[in-house]
Amino acid sequence: MNEETFNLELRKFLKKFGITAQREIERAVNGAIESGGLAGTETLNVKATLEIEGVLSDLVVDGEIALS
Repeated sequence: MNEETFNLELRKFLKKFGITAQREIERAVNGAIESGGLAGTETLNVKATLEIEGVLSDLVVDGEIALS
């Protein structure tokens, strides 16, 4: 394994994941606020699950996102 290639590819994946996840979370939260499902003052519980087929199964990262 080439450590430098692996590290660069891993960083590219994580950047893509982060940008995509942020965009979708923003859309979902804004939609929920507009429809009245959220007031915009909540703290949301969040859970992300990552799987790498044949290598890693169900890495779960929990956290919170405060809206105000």
